[in-house]
Amino acid sequence: MAKVWQSLFGRKQSSDEERLTVNDWAQMFNYNGNNYPLSVTATTPHDSKESQESDFESMVQGIYKRNGIVFACCMARSLLFSEARFQFQQIKQGRPQDLFGTQELEIFEKPWPNATTGELLTRAIQDADLGGNFFVVREGKRLRRLRPDWVDIILTAPPAKAARSDVAGYIYKPGGTEHPEDWEIFPADGSNGKVAHWAPIPDPEAQYRGMTWLTPVLREIEADFLASRHKTAFYKNAATPNIAVSFKETVTNEQFKEFMKAINRGHTGPDNAYKTLYLGGGADVTPLTIDFQALDFKKIQGAGETRIAAAARVSPVVIGLSEGMQGSSLNAGNFRSARDAFADGTMRPLWRSFCAAMSVLITVPSGSRLWYDDRDIAYLREDVKDLAEIQSQEASTITKLIQDGYTPDSIIEAVKKRDWSLLKHTGLYSVQLQPPMPEGAAAAEAKAQAAVGNQGALSKPPNSKPGRPTNAAAGKAPAKGPNKDGDHANNPRPYGSKPTAPTPGQKKAAKAAAPKK
Repeated sequence: MAKVWQSLFGRKQSSDEERLTVNDWAQMFNYNGNNYPLSVTATTPHDSKESQESDFESMVQGIYKRNGIVFACCMARSLLFSEARFQFQQIKQGRPQDLFGTQELEIFEKPWPNATTGELLTRAIQDADLGGNFFVVREGKRLRRLRPDWVDIILTAPPAKAARSDVAGYIYKPGGTEHPEDWEIFPADGSNGKVAHWAPIPDPEAQYRGMTWLTPVLREIEADFLASRHKTAFYKNAATPNIAVSFKETVTNEQFKEFMKAINRGHTGPDNAYKTLYLGGGADVTPLTIDFQALDFKKIQGAGETRIAAAARVSPVVIGLSEGMQGSSLNAGNFRSARDAFADGTMRPLWRSFCAAMSVLITVPSGSRLWYDDRDIAYLREDVKDLAEIQSQEASTITKLIQDGYTPDSIIEAVKKRDWSLLKHTGLYSVQLQPPMPEGAAAAEAKAQAAVGNQGALSKPPNSKPGRPTNAAAGKAPAKGPNKDGDHANNPRPYGSKPTAPTPGQKKAAKAAAPKK
């Protein structure tokens, strides 16, 4: 082991110490019970490590801090990405269920001193945008960010030479140092701290390394720099169309140089714009008519800005680019569509992949997954009108299902989770449908006939008495003429009214209808 250590790091291992320390671990990585030697001089794609492809510092200093379009795109992604929160989500029968939280999520809520989940997410999306990778290691009850260009991914075998190449661990080189004694080693088994690696855009030429979205649009970014320099030069050169000054052939070279100095001294720069140009004898001025309008400069620069925003997956309408602030793009409906596309097509896939990467740092409950909670993000809330329409449709659905006999609790849960398999029926049906027939169809038919037979008894006048049929039932003609109250004799007495004395005709008819003894 001492020979391996000396060959790798150029220094001898003390014979007084036999057990392995964290530094000694640098000579070997363990993966699935196998030891893999660490090659510290690997620099080609055929070696057993993957390093940062792009120059992270150049991306920050030369692009992020100098280009307004790139900065606007990164900020739009960062501001929305950092608003989410971590939660666990239950999975039942392959379907996502309720969100819930436990003490296990506290490491994300307070990742390091004076930081919250928002700071963690901001750092993550910033490193991913500028370097293509985000690395973070768990150290007890806190997290520590690892600058992506100072991290090497150590593999069990070169991807170009082996069919199986897995991550054996990570090496962190503070400041990019090449002195092994200053490195920090993080094995894949988490013996020196669990490392989470997030690469939202995988690099097609690498096994695990990611790439930044800035790489495909470097030419557009360079063109935007040149366009900005063109505008700057326009203002520096009097902010007017250029002019051509010609002289007679009799003007000497010395006189020409002196005249150029005088012109530049008195008419170059924005402070000298619009001054009157005085010329000596023999000088001829010809204005050049090519200006910003003739070049259609706004359209040319706007097209480049849109291409940069497209690579960032941010609509020009969202970040307020020139091509997104004209025509139909200003309509409320178009802005809402652009906002929804940004949230559904960009942010939610990023949240999903980030949760998957961070889940290695904690213990996820069985039957659940680490997920994001975007319910309290103001940017993603539906408009009041849209929300009212959605609630109205849901209320109609709930009412209809209740009338069809489903339990209210199961209906609310099914509508909330959009899962109709959660509906539970009461066994009762609406009054418009046939009642349940547990005794069979024949018994139900017999009950229906019996109900028809009893219809006559149910339709008797309220003042009739049992065993005393009415005039119609006795075969007698109904009494004619009004009674003393002015009502017809055979009209039923209204409910609640006082009975009236029978007329002589009524008494005679009742006596005739009475059964003989």
